[in-house]
Amino acid sequence: MIFESLSSKLQATFKRLRGKGKLTEKDVSAALREVRLALLEADVNFKVVKDFVSKVKERALGSDVLASLTPGQMVIKIVNEELTKLMGEKAAKLNQASQPPTVIMMVGLQGAGKTTSAAKLANLLKKKHHTPLLVAADIYRPAAIKQLQVLGEQLAVPVFQMGQQDPVQTVRAALEHAKKTQHDYVIIDTAGRLHVDEELMDELARMESAVQPQEILLVVDAMTGQDAVNVAQSFKDRLGLTGVVLTKLDGDTRGGAALSVRAVTGAPIKFAATGEKIDAFETFHPDRMASRILGMGDVLSLIEKAEATFDEEKARELEQKMRSQQFTLEDFLEQMQQLKKMGPLNQLMEMMPGMGGMGKKLKGMNVDEKQFARTEAIIKSMTKKERLNPAIINSSRRKRIAAGSGTSVQDVNSLLKQFSTMQKMIKQLSKLEKGKFKGRGKFPFM
Repeated sequence: MIFESLSSKLQATFKRLRGKGKLTEKDVSAALREVRLALLEADVNFKVVKDFVSKVKERALGSDVLASLTPGQMVIKIVNEELTKLMGEKAAKLNQASQPPTVIMMVGLQGAGKTTSAAKLANLLKKKHHTPLLVAADIYRPAAIKQLQVLGEQLAVPVFQMGQQDPVQTVRAALEHAKKTQHDYVIIDTAGRLHVDEELMDELARMESAVQPQEILLVVDAMTGQDAVNVAQSFKDRLGLTGVVLTKLDGDTRGGAALSVRAVTGAPIKFAATGEKIDAFETFHPDRMASRILGMGDVLSLIEKAEATFDEEKARELEQKMRSQQFTLEDFLEQMQQLKKMGPLNQLMEMMPGMGGMGKKLKGMNVDEKQFARTEAIIKSMTKKERLNPAIINSSRRKRIAAGSGTSVQDVNSLLKQFSTMQKMIKQLSKLEKGKFKGRGKFPFM
């Protein structure tokens, strides 16, 4: 879960506030004392914490809050708004060149995930019908060029490289090549460093001068907390830093980087990597992240994931089948496979309001991997006739399916029972008066 420790502590604090019919100044002060400790434990910059708590307290002690019928909810609303402001208020867009190509330099410490982030950004832009060009300008790390080439091949995105030649010459040549071949984005993977190194910083400055990038994105490991903010400030002092990319947000992230970097450096967080897969990369939305931290879900991101994953025509066909009570195990298997493409189940649960804790439980149980795989194996071990008409699956067929899927007869029985219950529910829904069942293909039957 993203910011698991911070999120659970804040939610526990606000749960106690919600239980009070009326709040006093003492109640607010006690709650904010816990908020301050939670933020400091999450490695948020102490000056940022002090300023944040001061702003929340000033607003929370207003007469409109203390006299409210739901003061606890009002305080949570204020914290949500201030968290959003802290991280940048709204999603920051990429700067665009007046004439293509738009040049983006990816910079940062070694091991932060620069090369992978460059490829993920190229993939994101390609999905939006752009034509990115990746540039291998890291000549120091062994196999860095090869890694970028392999990622480029996977994504069908071209990679420009000139071997071990001077990186500044490489990026100049890459920019000329991009203009001739009509690439509208040039993404430069620069050399990393174990710490802020003067020699390599000079190289980056020369590179910046040579190609005049519209974006210099600093890639930082979100798990490093306050150290990431210090690194960001160092890069900000030397380069025209325009934004930050946070990686490893799916790990045991304390939250210090995400909650501090914008306030300390002024550089907005533009993208976040939430997993190892090449498509686990998204625009950073401060308001949505604040809601997730406070356990309020992130329905908009969930909708976007669903719309990007599910085929609208197939979704309409599924709706018709459900209306006419023709939903089969084959349809169920297809929906499960589509759901898996949206990402780990525990991450999806975090996006549902009030379900963050459930996402944590699912993560611990690995349901998103094992249970899905078991169910998929059972259905795939059935014949087409059995999938279309589960009623014909007798005792001997169940034994065959269990043996074929590497599961038990009890597992097969459980799945068939669940599917039967689902069919009954669909039948009941189909009997509702017309207009009440308003599915329009935006979500799978889950």
